[in-house]
Amino acid sequence: MAKNRRAQFDYEAVECFEAGIELTGTEVRSLREGGGQLTDSFALVRQGQLWIIGLHIRPFSHGNLANVDPDRRRRLLMHKKQIRYLEEHVKQAGMALVPLVVYFNEDGRVKVEIALARGKKTYDKRASMAERDSRRELDRALKERRQ
Repeated sequence: MAKNRRAQFDYEAVECFEAGIELTGTEVRSLREGGGQLTDSFALVRQGQLWIIGLHIRPFSHGNLANVDPDRRRRLLMHKKQIRYLEEHVKQAGMALVPLVVYFNEDGRVKVEIALARGKKTYDKRASMAERDSRRELDRALKERRQ
């Protein structure tokens, strides 16, 4: 439904976790319509709870007064042990909690994939850009060869 492509460029994912998210009914319906955007979103641990900030879910097209603020902060649902683990690791310098993907699982529940990530340096970004370009050139060459 929503991917944070920029996060994969700016951060190096050390460890990934799956979390549930607390939503209203109209927000779920809006996500089913494809109304989610993860750009510039991040997660925080506050008072033993995990929150996602910056997730934009546009108002549901047929929801009148039931629509809530599209940019409100939303609580993520994880076990206390996992939240404490994340909190300890985020306190280290250079570590952040970055949401990567919002999706529906097999049961129809909305899930968020969160990465415990380390920020990339400029030279790391240049290396990933060069790798992406070389992969693209290789794909082009293979495509031309097949034809």
